[in-house]
Amino acid sequence: MEYGITSIGAYVPRYRLARGAIAAAHRWMAPSLSGAAKGNRAFCSWDEDAVTMAVEAGRDCLRGVGAESIGSLVLASTRLPYADLQNAVIVAGALGLRPDLVTSDVAGSQRAATTALLSVLTQGKGRTLLVASDKPHAKPASTQELYFGAGAAAVTVGEGDVIARLLGHASVAAYFVDHFRSADVETDYFWEERWVRDEGYAKIAPRAVKLALANAGVAISDIRHFVMPSLFRGAAQVVAKAVGFAGDVADGLDAECGYTGAAHPLLMLASVLAKAEAGERILLVGFGQGADALVLEASGRRMDAADWRGVDDAIADRYLTNDYLRMLSFQGDIDLEWGMRSEKAGKAALTDAYRNEHQLSHFNAGRCRACGTVQFPQMAYCVNSVCKAPSSQFDSQSLVDEPAKILTFTADWLSYHPAPPLYVGFVQFDNGARLLMEMIDAPADAIDVGVPLKMVFRIKERDAIRGFNRYFWKSTPVRI
Repeated sequence: MEYGITSIGAYVPRYRLARGAIAAAHRWMAPSLSGAAKGNRAFCSWDEDAVTMAVEAGRDCLRGVGAESIGSLVLASTRLPYADLQNAVIVAGALGLRPDLVTSDVAGSQRAATTALLSVLTQGKGRTLLVASDKPHAKPASTQELYFGAGAAAVTVGEGDVIARLLGHASVAAYFVDHFRSADVETDYFWEERWVRDEGYAKIAPRAVKLALANAGVAISDIRHFVMPSLFRGAAQVVAKAVGFAGDVADGLDAECGYTGAAHPLLMLASVLAKAEAGERILLVGFGQGADALVLEASGRRMDAADWRGVDDAIADRYLTNDYLRMLSFQGDIDLEWGMRSEKAGKAALTDAYRNEHQLSHFNAGRCRACGTVQFPQMAYCVNSVCKAPSSQFDSQSLVDEPAKILTFTADWLSYHPAPPLYVGFVQFDNGARLLMEMIDAPADAIDVGVPLKMVFRIKERDAIRGFNRYFWKSTPVRI
């Protein structure tokens, strides 16, 4: 059996901001931004981060694969919410992966994902889920604010009917500082663009490419797809020209997404693999304090799960807004007056969270074996007043992918909520479960009785004092 990439998945936040709205807000002091303000960029809601996006990309990647087959999980990002609490463990729990799992976080560079992909592709054993997830954060009125986006992508690597296999690879380490962010600040510091492009990308990346081609035993003319993410427009074309590539450079996903940092190599690769034909060679380059170059060969196999989305569908599922202040608020760049209702403490009871982790992480309801009633949360006895069987007779059943619809709803403008109004109501699941849930990421005209819903993993509450997030599942319309 072949060893390689066996499945792919992607996630892009539903919120999109027109770049023209950003430029218009800064026209008084940075009128030059308007020249680059084309298309829309993705941005995270207040309750999204690298962990929640990783979960959604991982769910997409595992459609039809089976979570029980995954033996290790690697999470790559430069924006992990925790510095000393393994973020991959949270993702593993939400995905319902088995407990005897090897988990790890990879960070520190824009090529974190390509380095991790190279590592798992060359180890040649077991099945690994690799997820790259990032949400770059820029200063207001910077060009990076226009070009940045947010998103995640995932691949499984192992034996089987592969989508792509590795032909060759190479890496080059170079202490070339194109940008940096120290541990105690929120935004990156960038050096001059032309110098980065001409001295960095144009000289360092080609070295890795030439070594990888030699390692794979192929010529640049054998490459069909050139994939190299870059925040700087035209950098990929510069490298392609330097190595003699005459074909089409892969779409940088600028129009509706933007540059997603460490996630972008896998996001672009997932986009290419969804369309690549059998035998086509792909050159994937990751840049950051050196470069990784991977030569892959596509098998032509497609993801065939009916509910698989991939990059195209993730980008197409959007909630377009011109509310620039909404993005700033969600990112914590402005401190709005929310009133006294926003002052409640958000301290989490870590003991209770651990005791109920089996229910909360993967949204596991209990199905009574005696009467068939499905209930969440699982209580000591069946909620069916006729049955009342003890919880020892419950079977665990996840509600994560269970079809559901809105039974009732209300728009609450009085309670504090970072994205008012707070839509809340009863959600009716097809298996009979019914519970009160938040309804998110949708305009008012998309919330109505009977609207089909899907479940998404999000931050339930932030503890701003201690810096701890409580994660749980929320509902959102399947389409808007």
